[in-house]
Amino acid sequence: MDSKTQVLVDCISLSYHLPMNWQEVWEILKWVLAAVVAGFIGQFGKSLALFLMQRRRSKKGQKADPVPTSPALGTACSDSDAEQAYLEVQAKIEKKRAKARVKRLKKS
Repeated sequence: MDSKTQVLVDCISLSYHLPMNWQEVWEILKWVLAAVVAGFIGQFGKSLALFLMQRRRSKKGQKADPVPTSPALGTACSDSDAEQAYLEVQAKIEKKRAKARVKRLKKS
């Protein structure tokens, strides 16, 4: 085989190893950066949200009026208010139970 044939064979066999142009490199870098940003948000987003909620609650708690500590004020509410509060708590509990049932059914 002469050198000219050897060069042609080498060019044909290496044709799939063409260098990448800058458009392809930029496209790959965009996807890599998008994956890194999504990973960062997924890793730290929840803890940041919990921190911000906690900070907001603590600021709200400082502005609110203190709860009355006098026993006379605590017993001044009527039975209907206490019953209403009890019913609201029971409704919340029942809602949570129903939600847990649905979740269990989805998993099974």
